[in-house]
Amino acid sequence: MLNVVLVEPEIPANTGNIGRTCVLTGTRLHLVGPLSFSLDDEAVRRAGLGYWASLDVRVYDSWSAFVEQNGLADTDGKLASTTHLLTKSGRRIYSDATYSDGDWLVFGKESSGLPQGLLEANEGLCERIPMLGDDVLVNAEGWHTRFGENHPELKRDICGNFVDERAGTIASLNLSNAVAIVLFEALRQQGFGACH
Repeated sequence: MLNVVLVEPEIPANTGNIGRTCVLTGTRLHLVGPLSFSLDDEAVRRAGLGYWASLDVRVYDSWSAFVEQNGLADTDGKLASTTHLLTKSGRRIYSDATYSDGDWLVFGKESSGLPQGLLEANEGLCERIPMLGDDVLVNAEGWHTRFGENHPELKRDICGNFVDERAGTIASLNLSNAVAIVLFEALRQQGFGACH
């Protein structure tokens, strides 16, 4: 079974979408707090998450509690090689990684991703989804030329995406899309859904 880990998720709808994907693929979901929303029965019911009871979900108060309870760090604090840290700053592309049963696909919060210190301490575990970078999109749209470097048109949304508020153009994926892309590559490598 694969493990999807959301570190301090901020947007309930993203977590809900990811939970649904995990139910449909037999993947365990780990939520590392602090969470920005409630998971009590009333909140889940109000959100219309009827499948939530079918989800294999574990909740942790903190990153250190998550790592300790799952035995993911050695005595030097380095994460296990079965850990994949998904970040826009990863040098390796996610599809070049090898995924195995029991691996941990770790995603950071929508507004800022995974902590920089965690990424620096585990550089060899960092992976990214290739996409047009913020700078590529900004330059391609000519925003710097037209508006200047710090023009108010160059804003980030709650997910950290650069947004042209006039056109709604974004330069990165939302969390639920990013999880789906990486999870389905990991499942594909394991033969998930293959006809026999």
